Amino acid sequence: MKGGHHSAAATAGGAREVARRGKLSQPPRLDILGIPVLAATTSEAVRVIDDRREAGASFGVAFLNAHASNLAAGQPAFAEALRDMLVLNDGTGVDVAARVLAGQRFPENLNGTDFVPAFLRETRDAHRVFLLGGRPGVAERARDVLAAANPRHQFVGAQHGYFDEAETSRIVEEIRGSGTTLLLVAMGNPHQELWIRAHLAGTGAAIAFGVGALFDFVAGQVVRAPTLMRRLGVEWVWRLMLEPKRLFRRYVLGNPLFLLRVARRRLTGGIKRA
Repeated sequence: MKGGHHSAAATAGGAREVARRGKLSQPPRLDILGIPVLAATTSEAVRVIDDRREAGASFGVAFLNAHASNLAAGQPAFAEALRDMLVLNDGTGVDVAARVLAGQRFPENLNGTDFVPAFLRETRDAHRVFLLGGRPGVAERARDVLAAANPRHQFVGAQHGYFDEAETSRIVEEIRGSGTTLLLVAMGNPHQELWIRAHLAGTGAAIAFGVGALFDFVAGQVVRAPTLMRRLGVEWVWRLMLEPKRLFRRYVLGNPLFLLRVARRRLTGGIKRA
């Protein structure tokens, strides 16, 4: 009896130690102007998402860049939606903010256009994937490209994003009926995150990514910046060159506004972790 009690105690202690080590190994979250952002490599972020799915609760994944941060500053509902999601870092702006506000850099740039295909390759789960958003025909073409590159997953549906509010219930039921486990939502900020927050539970999906322009890139509707520009963190310059009228406010006005907000927070709030 005495030996058995000692053995049980040792087992329990070992379990607590494993749990403690697992908790310590979790990547930190950095506070970027009120939004907690995971500071992780691609592989670490994939593991965090897989582990969270295994834990059982459905959740959304978002990508924070300077534009999204600016929108969140003026839209409390969007900021709250982001705080409910697992947020990854997108772009040079938030990396600058991390150095100024948290005293460290993000390990990698985890923008959605690169991270989502990487997630499909590296996740330990085989998913049933549904694509929602984009212009008519684009989601279907993106689905076909992603399906050809990722035969381990089943691509169970695609629906463009130009639907009326009255059609939402039908689409939610279609996603639920398909048995979707991974939902990719391409509606732009903040609509995609607000849609995920409102409807993820109804779809029955385990994970929903807000993926922005991913479908356009995958389907070949929009050409990505040259590799060197992406490595230097100035892909936004390329996008501005392609669509100057649409993106002028986002980048030419928005980027300086974001940096001004970062400087103001540094002066008033100091270094902070989420």
